[in-house]
Amino acid sequence: MVFGSRLRELRKSKKMTMKEFGERFNLAESTISGYENGTRKPDIDQVRKFADFFEVTTDYILGQTVVNYPETLKEDKSFYMSRIATEFPDIDLMFKDLESLDAEGMKEVYDYIKFKVSQNKK
Repeated sequence: MVFGSRLRELRKSKKMTMKEFGERFNLAESTISGYENGTRKPDIDQVRKFADFFEVTTDYILGQTVVNYPETLKEDKSFYMSRIATEFPDIDLMFKDLESLDAEGMKEVYDYIKFKVSQNKK
């Protein structure tokens, strides 16, 4: 299963044990083991939390993309467009200028929206 192997790969890239990773998400070590070996499947909210933690798209962690390196995704403006759409579904992006932005511009838009949303939560 692609999800399990990608989760293991990403966890190891952070030099975390299954126990440490599970504690980070309030999950048992056996749950993480089940995810990684394919005997358990997380719900979509958990997948989103994992993707956010590792700064990859849900498509990447689920194996739904042909791109095999999360670093490549970070350079792609569609990565930030996807993050904005996923994390802030209520934001009305009425301006079409987003199409003309490069990856760095999309990152700035994403970072700004994330900042403004966090300010409103305080």
